[in-house]
Amino acid sequence: MIKRNVAISLLLVSGAAVNAAPAPVSDLNDGSLEQRVAVLERIAQTRSDMQHRVQQQLDEMQSDVSEMRGTLELHNHQLEKILERQRELYLEIDRRVAAISAQTASLPVSGQSVSSASVDSVASSQVPSATNMSESEAYDRAVNLILRDKEYDQAIPLFQSFIQLYPNSSYAPNAHYWLGQLLFNKQDWVGAGEQFQILLSGYPDSTKRGDALFKLGVVAQKRDNLARAKQLFQQVLDEYPNSSASKLADARLKSLN
Repeated sequence: MIKRNVAISLLLVSGAAVNAAPAPVSDLNDGSLEQRVAVLERIAQTRSDMQHRVQQQLDEMQSDVSEMRGTLELHNHQLEKILERQRELYLEIDRRVAAISAQTASLPVSGQSVSSASVDSVASSQVPSATNMSESEAYDRAVNLILRDKEYDQAIPLFQSFIQLYPNSSYAPNAHYWLGQLLFNKQDWVGAGEQFQILLSGYPDSTKRGDALFKLGVVAQKRDNLARAKQLFQQVLDEYPNSSASKLADARLKSLN
């Protein structure tokens, strides 16, 4: 009686779609009850084995996907560290250039005797007046003093002159930024802050605005106005989340919290 109930139960279970090599009908119709029960047990075991193998394959695929995702996240993290290091090196080079410029010997004072070679050297380094050039030429000359000639101190009066002569120029926001950067390198925090603030207030569409915000935050930090510095760094993160300035601002902000 018990065997008959077991056979009936197994027959009901096997009624579901069993795709794995079903036993021939003759196997179920022929033989004793024990033989038919054994056939049904083999069918159930085959189905169980197949389900186990499928589940095992799914688990392996999931493991591979998780491993690939972890590798990708690791590579992204390493790339971000490389980019951050590059930015730090850029700032360090900027600082060292400013230090070298600050140590440059001044020109001889009036009345001091100098050799003809010294006179020729001084004459060759004189900066032409912006009034003798067009707007574009004046701006290019000031920028070239920074990028090409590395004459940072001489670039300051040229940018100041340019801003006075061409206040409505399309180059004006960049001129304010460059002047602010030059003063920033000389650790003239007040003068640098004024130039960055002029850019922020007067040129809201400038491509230099995000960098100026960050530099203004650094100026505030250097002047021990930490609340203002945090506000400016957060503003960079909110308004320019995908910029290089935002990465620097985020690092500064974390160091202040």
